[in-house]
Amino acid sequence: MANMTAVETTLRLVRRDDVRNIAIIAHVDHGKTTLVDGMLKQSRVFRDNQVVGELILDSNALEREKGITILAKNTAIHYRGTRINIIDTPGHADFSGEVERVLNMADGCLLLVDAVEGPMPQTKFVLKKAMELGLKAVLVVNKVDRANARIDEVVHATQDLFLNLATDVAQLDFEIVYTNARAGTATLDPLRPGTDLVPLFETVINSIPAPLVDVDSGFQLLVTNIRHSEYLGRNAVGRVVRGRLSQGDEIVRIDGDSKIWRQRGSQLFAFDGLDTVLLTEASAGDIILITGLDDVNIGDTIAAAETPDALPRLEVEAPTVQMTVGVNTSPFAGREGTFVTSRHLRERLFRELETNIALRVHEGETMDSFLVSGRGELHLAILIETLRREGYEFQVSRPRIIPRTAVWFVNQSKMS
Repeated sequence: MANMTAVETTLRLVRRDDVRNIAIIAHVDHGKTTLVDGMLKQSRVFRDNQVVGELILDSNALEREKGITILAKNTAIHYRGTRINIIDTPGHADFSGEVERVLNMADGCLLLVDAVEGPMPQTKFVLKKAMELGLKAVLVVNKVDRANARIDEVVHATQDLFLNLATDVAQLDFEIVYTNARAGTATLDPLRPGTDLVPLFETVINSIPAPLVDVDSGFQLLVTNIRHSEYLGRNAVGRVVRGRLSQGDEIVRIDGDSKIWRQRGSQLFAFDGLDTVLLTEASAGDIILITGLDDVNIGDTIAAAETPDALPRLEVEAPTVQMTVGVNTSPFAGREGTFVTSRHLRERLFRELETNIALRVHEGETMDSFLVSGRGELHLAILIETLRREGYEFQVSRPRIIPRTAVWFVNQSKMS
């Protein structure tokens, strides 16, 4: 019977040739967001007379000030009748939790590598995560216009990285595109400069697999992001894993304790450029936004009421550094912030956990302190600055490394 069920499921799978889902991954400052800028502009998302500037998706004030991507973001373009859903991810190692959170929405990835620097530590991390999920990769060698570009060496070094990290022999067969993201050009031959990004678009369409999905079974979606709207309330973002959903259909939310909560999503949206467009129906393979879901959290499953099947929850690697955050006890307390009590601080820190899944918060040794753990000093520094700008006043300790117990097996003897 189990074999029959597996066969029946296989027979139901269809290929969504009208959709491609890709993540753009790289080490910090290798040009991901700049490349997305070019893809948006050349896909005619904006009006000809519209002024959009640079680093369009880095809309957060801290992202623009520091010149890095902090939060993963969704956008979409259309090319030759195909919707290309794009997930722009952070490149700094401290925000790698964002990368882990969103990679499961993609079927393939564009791995950007700087033509001068070559593969860097974060290049290895993000490629390893993509390989573990079985994503089809396209290597994009960026900044090929640089005078000191080492294109052949960088390609060979990246091929070695693929060889070390691949989980399937098919992952060793990947396309290579050479780009100048700032100029908005791509080419398949580094000796022939490109004139636009058409070679990149064509490679995405031809090399990244279309979603192979079951559109006839009960609806199922894993929430990978939460958006807040003043008018629409709490909204869930995720990829439809199976089935279809129409506006007004009865659905359920399955939380981390496997409890089932009946819901009725009010509206469905798809991403389109920097905006969202209203949908009447979403199918497996689509990346959508559902409004009107009460108390939804990242990692929850949204499913059809008649088939409330939960998906595995998202897991990210453990934090590496920790600091103590507490109420300001200095003689100058209460002079800078609006929210100064431990109650205010507790509410805000635990609310941060709803969207910042790489963060950990625990009660401290006193009633007025909290242990906050993150993936690095910059991860914690961004949190501190965000709270300060929101009007919170507090004091913090020096960050400290979280010790771990490592175990090795040497000659079948356990050593710690």
